[in-house]
Amino acid sequence: MIKITIVSTKGGVGKTTLTANIGGILADFGYRVLLIDADPQPTLSSYYPLKVRAQHGLTQLMISASAAQVISQTRIDNLDIVLSDDPQGKLRDWIRDTVDGRVRLKYSLTQVAAQYDFVLMDTQGAVGPLQDAAVAAADFMVSPIPPEILSAREFVRGTVAMIQRLEPMARLGAPIGPLRGVIYRQDRTVDARRIADELRKEAFLPSKGAITILNTVIPNAVAYREAATHKMPVHRFDRSRKGQAPSALETMQALAQELIPHLPNLAASALAHEARP
Repeated sequence: MIKITIVSTKGGVGKTTLTANIGGILADFGYRVLLIDADPQPTLSSYYPLKVRAQHGLTQLMISASAAQVISQTRIDNLDIVLSDDPQGKLRDWIRDTVDGRVRLKYSLTQVAAQYDFVLMDTQGAVGPLQDAAVAAADFMVSPIPPEILSAREFVRGTVAMIQRLEPMARLGAPIGPLRGVIYRQDRTVDARRIADELRKEAFLPSKGAITILNTVIPNAVAYREAATHKMPVHRFDRSRKGQAPSALETMQALAQELIPHLPNLAASALAHEARP
């Protein structure tokens, strides 16, 4: 089971959309995927329609360290979710005040290791105990980066600071994994290659190689917003290339392949799902 946390030290950069769409395409490839909504503002919890709603959610998983009755089923085959159920933010305080609070999620997930190939965790756009717990649980992290150089530099500074702050977690058996940055919502006026090259220079030395900037770029395309409105994965919604612009199917396939290089070639699997509603 591979555990991936989608993280950023600022809000509004597209973490939830990225989490939902990576989960959606991996599920359509035939992998068993569990989403975890670790944001008190439960956007991911309502992203896809549910087929079966569990009695409990993330609070039960964290506090009781039990996976019983916490996993809901979405209407997408192979895609389940642990819902956010803490609108008052009390779980954040519990994690802060509990000795093993920040590593509880990591060890709770061992209960479902045989059930899933991937776990994807969405986080709140602010530094805090709940974000720390999701980061500590991950094998690696993914962060969407706005395609402006000042925002990109701030991403490097904030992310390096987060990684350094959490380095002592290794003593608790929760070493902080590497981070993959993806340029997100790029429009045609942005030189994504120039920003990526500059980011690589800015990120590599300060992070000691812990931050890698991916080659795949997510465009600022209306399909991503429309797919969210229709509550469906964007690769199902936008399957065909329009002129020189890649389709969302091509983009998400390339992103999944780059994030998890050992996956088999995904083209045939993705195309097999084009006829799905």
